[in-house]
Amino acid sequence: MYLTWDEKTITEFADMHIESMYDMGYVFTRIGKGNMQQTRSLRIELKKFELSSENKRILKKTDNLTLTVHDLESGNFEYKWGMAKLAKDFYDRFGEKTFSANKAKELLTKPSKSNFNLLLDYSLGYAICFANKNILHYAYPFYTLSGKVTKNIKDMGLGMMIRAIVWAKENKKKYIYLGSASRPSDTYKLQFSGLEWFTLSDLSRVSSREVEGLGNNGVWNNDTSKLKPLLKA
Repeated sequence: MYLTWDEKTITEFADMHIESMYDMGYVFTRIGKGNMQQTRSLRIELKKFELSSENKRILKKTDNLTLTVHDLESGNFEYKWGMAKLAKDFYDRFGEKTFSANKAKELLTKPSKSNFNLLLDYSLGYAICFANKNILHYAYPFYTLSGKVTKNIKDMGLGMMIRAIVWAKENKKKYIYLGSASRPSDTYKLQFSGLEWFTLSDLSRVSSREVEGLGNNGVWNNDTSKLKPLLKA
């Protein structure tokens, strides 16, 4: 289950307003145009990010990935048959109907209904993202799960994410948002330099009552030692 404290639907899409929402822990969702949910968001302040030796090792192990960036709002993006099915098959691992093929196709082909405007194309996988001048939200990655197609299949997801971080830094973004930290399996996201996590300002409330509607006030924290116990819980 995705951790959600609050939900809003915005109608103002100016960059400044969107960035202020992200700064308050809200992130765009696939539910509908303007829909945002407040969660335990993760982001990297990119001026503080440097590749670690482990990051470099993963990049080397996944050197068969090549990154091409597509603007989904330009009218020049060519949707390929099979993209939506690949997304559905990938997310079916987390439960049937987690991410339907129809919804994936809508995000890729109908900008008027989608919050996401950028596709990172790795040739063996994709990530559906939101970007503006200052931020990149790395939102819905999916890739082939067949070891017959690619080597080092277990490192694919991390290799894609690291390349997105590097791309965002090279393109002068201030932050890259990496989604929510809500499950024990999300600990892999905590390895990056410059990482911050959003929480409600009263940490005792967060640990005892992580339910919808606790309010909008929160803080960004760079101490991951306080986050790891919450993920285990």
